[in-house]
Amino acid sequence: MRPTIAVLGTGAVGTTLATALAGAGYAVTAGSRDPGRRAATWTAPVPLAGLADAATHADLVVNATPGRASVDLLRPLAPQLAGAVLVDVANAVEQGPDGFASSLRYPASSLAEELQRALPDTRVVKTLNTIGPAEAMVTPGALATPPSAFLSGDDGAARQLVAAVLADMGWRPEWIIDLGGLATARVTEAFMLLVRPLVHALGPVPFGLAVAR
Repeated sequence: MRPTIAVLGTGAVGTTLATALAGAGYAVTAGSRDPGRRAATWTAPVPLAGLADAATHADLVVNATPGRASVDLLRPLAPQLAGAVLVDVANAVEQGPDGFASSLRYPASSLAEELQRALPDTRVVKTLNTIGPAEAMVTPGALATPPSAFLSGDDGAARQLVAAVLADMGWRPEWIIDLGGLATARVTEAFMLLVRPLVHALGPVPFGLAVAR
């Protein structure tokens, strides 16, 4: 039986993922901090609700909220997220004046690990945070070189579930790399520090981290 899904966050990433997941046949609800205000411009083909309402009946919840605010936003949702799988696609960084990452917000940890500490009854899995923009997350085959989708999480069954969802969005098995425990998210989150020089070198083009083998 397919999981019901909530996507928390209604920016470009959340809207793109919610639309793609619905297109793949999942029952999806989007969660917004201010659904009443957001409803006036909401165009994704999924219902819109508050964060807590969206998370309440979901088996799998996607964190597409701004990484710098994710822990504070999701900690109050611990009762609603208990027992669920939380797919964290965000990055928590400090931004320089040019808008690019200048340092990591959790240099001795990771956003994924901080979310796991805040939500001990939730199974956190990190993925898709090394790919951008959001459209590339849901059309990996459109890039000249297919990117890698890394999985980090302390629960093996949760990682397998997330891998299956990625497959339904067009990710081939050989493009998905299971890194194991959640501490490995520290490595993938550090990729954000490479984005500024990559954009300066390549221009504002879609790209993602890929492993050649």
